[in-house]
Amino acid sequence: MQVEELIEKIRKLPPERIVEVEDFVDFIAQRDDQRLVRAAQKLSEEAFREVWDNEEDAVYDRL
Repeated sequence: MQVEELIEKIRKLPPERIVEVEDFVDFIAQRDDQRLVRAAQKLSEEAFREVWDNEEDAVYDRL
């Protein structure tokens, strides 16, 4: 489906349905953002492991 076709379908919807479409699009975008954040966190774990796992800070691990 082309973007233009989708836009035309949305234009034909009643206003309350357009609000639902907008909410759904926002939901999808937010879900993708969360996936990106989790992926970035996962990639940074190894880089920070030396900083996080050391004897000096071990006392904080037991709190």
